[in-house]
Amino acid sequence: MTMSTSSAVRHRGQNAKKRPTTPNPEVSSDKDLNVIAKAKQEFKPSQGSEWDYKLAISIFTVLAFVTRFWGISHPNQVVFDEVHFGKFASYYLQRTYFFDVHPPFGKLLFAFAGWLVGYKGDFLFDNIGDSYITNKVPYVAYRAMPATMGALTVPTVFMIMWESGYSLPACVTATGLLLFDNAHIGQTRLILLDATLIFFMALSVLCYIRFYKLRHDPFGRKWWKWLLLTGVCLSCVISTKYVGVFTFFSIGVPVLFDLWDLMDVKRRQGPLTLPEFGKHFAARATGLIIIPFFLYLFWFQVHFAILSRSGPGDDFMSPEFQETLSDNIMTMQSVSIDYYDFITMRHKETKVYLHSHPDRYPLRYDDGRISSQGQQVTGYPHNDTNNHWQILPTKPIQGTVGQRVKHGDVVRLKHLVTNTFLLTHDVASPYHPTNQEFTTVGQEEADADRYNDTLFEIRIENGKAGQDFKTMSSHFKLIHFPTKVAMWTHTTPLPDWAYKQAEINGNKNVQQSSNIWYVEEIPSLPPDSDRTKHEPRKVKSVPFLKKYFELQRAMFFHNNALTSSHPYSSFPISWPFLLRGVSFWTENDTRQQIYFLGNPVGWWLASSLLAVFAGIVGADQLALRRGMDALDDRTRSRLYNSTGFFFLTWAAHYIPFFIMGRQLFLHHYLPAHLASALVTGALVEFIFNIEPANLDEGVLTTDGKKKKNPTQRSRPVRERLGQQSLLTSWAATFAILSAVFWCFMFFAPLTYGKPGLTVDQVNARKWLNYDLHFAK
Repeated sequence: MTMSTSSAVRHRGQNAKKRPTTPNPEVSSDKDLNVIAKAKQEFKPSQGSEWDYKLAISIFTVLAFVTRFWGISHPNQVVFDEVHFGKFASYYLQRTYFFDVHPPFGKLLFAFAGWLVGYKGDFLFDNIGDSYITNKVPYVAYRAMPATMGALTVPTVFMIMWESGYSLPACVTATGLLLFDNAHIGQTRLILLDATLIFFMALSVLCYIRFYKLRHDPFGRKWWKWLLLTGVCLSCVISTKYVGVFTFFSIGVPVLFDLWDLMDVKRRQGPLTLPEFGKHFAARATGLIIIPFFLYLFWFQVHFAILSRSGPGDDFMSPEFQETLSDNIMTMQSVSIDYYDFITMRHKETKVYLHSHPDRYPLRYDDGRISSQGQQVTGYPHNDTNNHWQILPTKPIQGTVGQRVKHGDVVRLKHLVTNTFLLTHDVASPYHPTNQEFTTVGQEEADADRYNDTLFEIRIENGKAGQDFKTMSSHFKLIHFPTKVAMWTHTTPLPDWAYKQAEINGNKNVQQSSNIWYVEEIPSLPPDSDRTKHEPRKVKSVPFLKKYFELQRAMFFHNNALTSSHPYSSFPISWPFLLRGVSFWTENDTRQQIYFLGNPVGWWLASSLLAVFAGIVGADQLALRRGMDALDDRTRSRLYNSTGFFFLTWAAHYIPFFIMGRQLFLHHYLPAHLASALVTGALVEFIFNIEPANLDEGVLTTDGKKKKNPTQRSRPVRERLGQQSLLTSWAATFAILSAVFWCFMFFAPLTYGKPGLTVDQVNARKWLNYDLHFAK
């Protein structure tokens, strides 16, 4: 890397001071103010000097819409995760309650797009490959919404670089990497949430930069505008996906540094009093935390207000929540349970029935442990007579008819087909040595020595004393009375000796939410029973915050439970190197396919320069500790503050995925890739030597001569372009974008799904053994 004479390595004396880089330096008199004003007038570019930036951003915006909207109607079939987010939009339009692990904002935008074109939501996007044309779905309108956001992200990246003061080649490089990236194009042309997430993430960064540039003119109209816009954009990010918290972190860190600088008593603008600092802190807390949080809550309020009818999401919610939905089967068909009723019990999460059959546990399990060889109690997914249990009292009651089972009652459960009683005891279960085995014993033994082992408490979730135990609406835990374990099951099937049915055991962690069951029906109830006659019930009302917190618990629990394997899941370590993609859609007849993959040249370059940036910072720190200045102060400030902010944004959107246990896919790296493109553009400027002009080193005196002024600010790069040669930067930009554009065109058939490729053409694109589909 070449260096100008003004930035040659120089040794630092013990009393050497860095030239300040903060704008608005202190001045000592009105005379100095006039001098500096005169200097600024002389150095200020003309109004037309930014025409090249404006022309460039216009071209990029047009190209962004072309690349995102070209052939957007192809394919006219459901593609990959459109089965989820298209379905959710239909549920909104039908006002049918559903459950998803993501916040509602992005899905509400899809529903809004459907509503605008008059769609009623009749199609439920059940299967990949289902025809949109046959089902008369306005899918182009749906896809146009993320495509528009994806296109607008491109000029937003340009604006981020421009507002940060980078040269035009740097802006063009960063923007071009995003413009011609196959992954960003492919992901934003489909009915998916990532376009919304990335667009508002980029807007958050842009708005914060605009706000930061006004930090020396606080509490003005523009200062408040950009502060509040930053908060609004941050709220939209986290209201789309919870990974939006990474954007909060990447902006929150520099905000904390800014607040720390405000506490400095040696500030160039003078120290702040505690009340003044409190105003700064309160303004940022309001604009970046409080207002975004209330806006985030607002989308959930809209979510609940629209989804007023019972739907497929009911089962994820409590009975109290379900009673707020009209047409809810629990509200309409809930029946009180009496002693001596025959009931079927079903696990809330896995949906298996409590089941038993005459087969017994084996004497010895595969790990050498010995069982009780008692009768098997399992979870069975289908309804049959082996799921019928009679609920019996443990205390004398009057008669055998009409005595209600209540919350907190201790009962016994008799398996009708085998005439045995349910129990659990201090014997390890087949799969969990720390959990207790469930089995059954005959009546003679159950009424004698094993009586206590057959006692179970009915504990209704959020139940009250004296509350009736009912079908469907009473979600309950069956707690073994002597040992205080809860009946539990899970998804791993038992071996062949149990016919691959689910294991039932006693869970010592009683508070675990997966211990919940419900009674589905009462097979012994006569059709003409008075209990089957229901009076019309009014839909109940539950406070918003109570519904919100319940939904939050369910969302986080099920998000963390997404740990099952997927053929196209990947590990974060592979993302920057683009080691594999994801097959979105294939059509054998036409040999067409959509394969989600980034632009390899662009991704490898950006990932390499992330390492280069870390190396430059490390080398500079080493040089400083050895008493040498390899960089001038303005360049170092730009490198650490601006490029460092982009690097922090990349790290904040990438590193946390390493500690996640859920399924992960390549698209999770897209926000981090955008940040890496910003780092790449910034390093193009740094490497190709856009150094500060010597004019920064002094100001004019009243007699027209320059005098040294170490407090004079360094002007943004674009104010100095007339005095700099950008030929090497433009050459580097041209070389980079030429390679990126060629790679984009080469992989475009996999991004747009057309034209179809021959086997040889597919093989030519398997650069890192990408698992592309070979059409027959």
